[in-house]
Amino acid sequence: MSEFAFIRFLSLSLLTEEEKENKNEIIEITEQVLDAEGIECDSKISKVSEEKLKEILEEVRKIRKKKRKTYDENEIANTVEEAN
Repeated sequence: MSEFAFIRFLSLSLLTEEEKENKNEIIEITEQVLDAEGIECDSKISKVSEEKLKEILEEVRKIRKKKRKTYDENEIANTVEEAN
């Protein structure tokens, strides 16, 4: 399902190069966002407006940023612990 959303993101030129390179991660997070939105099948995704797709992608980006921040903080903490 979310692979179809990814294709729609691509066709509307909404993705950055970095996001295109991390297709699987984008698809995984998009799946979570679509589930939360109650969008469960390709036919619904095909009818979603461009504006709604932009909103979905913004939510995907927020989640991704939060995950990366948490990962980075954990890496720093691990590095500090290893140094001690």
